[in-house]
Amino acid sequence: MKVLIATNNSHKADEIRNAIDFPGWEFVTLREAGVESDPVEDAGTFVGNARIKALAAHEASGGMCVLADDSGLEVDALSGEPGVCSSRYAGADGDDAANNALLLANLADTPDFLRTARFSCTLVFIGEDGAETVARGKVEGRIGYEERGDEGFGYDPLFFPIELGGQTTFAEVPQERKSAISHRGRALAELKEKLKVVYNPA
Repeated sequence: MKVLIATNNSHKADEIRNAIDFPGWEFVTLREAGVESDPVEDAGTFVGNARIKALAAHEASGGMCVLADDSGLEVDALSGEPGVCSSRYAGADGDDAANNALLLANLADTPDFLRTARFSCTLVFIGEDGAETVARGKVEGRIGYEERGDEGFGYDPLFFPIELGGQTTFAEVPQERKSAISHRGRALAELKEKLKVVYNPA
């Protein structure tokens, strides 16, 4: 089975391929499949935006199986920001460096005990018949004061997950270790179990 991943983010694609390793299943990005799909993500929730991306890619591809995710960082001291705007926190033309810089600036006067945060991920899988399967994952932690580590991407250099003792960022551990406890890793593990029931892969 060929599954279209509704992204061109190579980090996400690799994580998905490693997590859902069913025999005979092939995961391809939009670019690899030659599919153009870039819908406006205006649902206001992770599941809503993941569904928008999944449905748009499903239609643009002519009915392929599609897996879409929407994920982001929710900081308690910022009332849940950047949330669904995580990838464009510093603006449409922002990048990881700009997003991280803005986050640190907005938390400049926030003490350590109030810098609690979580990564959240929602996955939406749409089959060729249009049937939808949804999975979710979260990981709790806190935001540091400077970037640490050069693994990972996005806000990883600033996020200290509880599972790593609160002393190590996601960007300071290998991808395999991160995936075992990350929000996307947990959502993918849940999705894998659900897909086993629906598709009964060999």
